[in-house]
Amino acid sequence: MPFTAEAIMKQVKQRVAILVGNRGRGSNMEALVLAMQSGRVPAIPAVVLASDPDSPALARARALGVPIQIFGREGCPSLGAALEGIQLLCLAGYIKLLPPEIIQMLNGQVLNIHPALLPKYGGKGMYGRNVHKAVLDAGDSESGCSVHWVTNNYDEGAVILQRRCPVLPDDTPESLAARVLQLEHEAYPTALAQVLGED
Repeated sequence: MPFTAEAIMKQVKQRVAILVGNRGRGSNMEALVLAMQSGRVPAIPAVVLASDPDSPALARARALGVPIQIFGREGCPSLGAALEGIQLLCLAGYIKLLPPEIIQMLNGQVLNIHPALLPKYGGKGMYGRNVHKAVLDAGDSESGCSVHWVTNNYDEGAVILQRRCPVLPDDTPESLAARVLQLEHEAYPTALAQVLGED
C-alpha cells in the first residue's frame, strides 16, 4: 500500500471513549468494546466514562480491561478534561444532553443509539421503557433501533444506520425492549465501523 496520507490515517487507530449512564448494565458499551478488541472495529476503546462511580456499567468495563474515569465530581476531572486525546465519543445509556462545547471539542464526532426507528419516538423523555410503551400504544407493526449523530437537541442528529424487528401481538414493553436490545448490540458496532470507513 502506498504511503499516502489516507493510507497512514487508516493505520492509526482512533481513540474512542464510551460515556455510560448511571443505571444501565452496560451491554451496548460491552458490544462496542468487544468489537474494538476483536479488530472488527479498527479503533481503541480508550476509556469508559461515567458521572457516578456506582454505575453498574463500570464493573463491566473493568472486567473487559478498559480504563474507567469518573468525571464531574469533587476531585475528578470535568468531562472535557476526561475527553482529552479522544477522537470519537459513543453514548451508551447516557440520557442527558451533552454541553454544546463538548460536541464542538470533538468536531461533532459523537454517536448515540436510540431504541426506536427515528424520527419516531425521539426527544426528551423518550428513553428506556417509555419508548417501547409508546410504540405499543401507537399500534406500530415494527420497531427497531437507530444509530445517529449527536447534536444539541435530543435525537435530532442524522441517522447513520437502523435495524428493524416486528412488533408481535403479545409484546409487552419489556419483551419488545429485549428484542430491540439484541439489534442494538449488532447495529452499534456496525455503525461505528461504518463511520470509521471500514464497513
